[in-house]
Amino acid sequence: MPSAAVEQMTRKKKHKTEAALRRSSRLVVLLSALLLVSILSGCTLIQPHRSAPDASAPPFIPVTPAPPTPVLIITPTATNTVSPAECVDGLAYLADLTIPDGSQVQPGSSLDKRWEVQNSGSCNWNENYRLQLIAGSELGVSAEQALPPTRAGNNVVIRIIFQAPTEPGNYRSAWQAYNPGGEPFGDPIFIDFAVIRSETPAPTPSFSP
Repeated sequence: MPSAAVEQMTRKKKHKTEAALRRSSRLVVLLSALLLVSILSGCTLIQPHRSAPDASAPPFIPVTPAPPTPVLIITPTATNTVSPAECVDGLAYLADLTIPDGSQVQPGSSLDKRWEVQNSGSCNWNENYRLQLIAGSELGVSAEQALPPTRAGNNVVIRIIFQAPTEPGNYRSAWQAYNPGGEPFGDPIFIDFAVIRSETPAPTPSFSP
C-alpha cells in the first residue's frame, strides 16, 4: 500500500478518536452538572404553606397536667411494749407476833416489837418504800424506818426495837407505810403498852446478936 494512503487513513482514525474523546468529555461535564443540581435541590428546605388563622376558631388552650394524686405513706413507728395497768399499793395487818396490845413493861426496858403483815397490793415493795411514824412517841427510834422489800401477795415480818419510857403510863406509837411517791397506803400498825411502876424491894431486916 502506498505510504500516502496509509498516512491519510491514520489521520482519519486520529480525527475520529479526538471527536469521540470530545463527546465523552462533554457527556461527563453534563452528568457532573446534573449531579450538582440534584444535590443542591436536595439541600434546599421546602417551607410549608401556612394558612391564615381562622378568627372564628376557639383559641388554643394548652392542656394543664392534672396534679399528682397524693399517696399516703405510712411510716412504721416503734411500738412501745404495752405495760400492765398501773399497780396498786396495799398493806394488810395480820398479827402481833410480840408484845400484844396492853402489855406491861418495865421502865426503860428494850421492846422488840414484831408485826406480821401482807403485801396485799399489786406493787412490789423495794428499798424506796418506807414506814413512818404518824402518831405517838418515837420510843427511842427514828421517825422513818425501812419497809422490808416484799413481792406482791407475800407475807413479811416488820421488826422495830423500841425503848420504853422511864415514866409509868400508857403509851401507843402508830406507824404507816408510804410508797416512793410519798403517798400513804395500807393498814397502820401500832405498839401499845403500859409502863408500870417498879416496886422497890423492902429492906431485909437485920438482927443484932
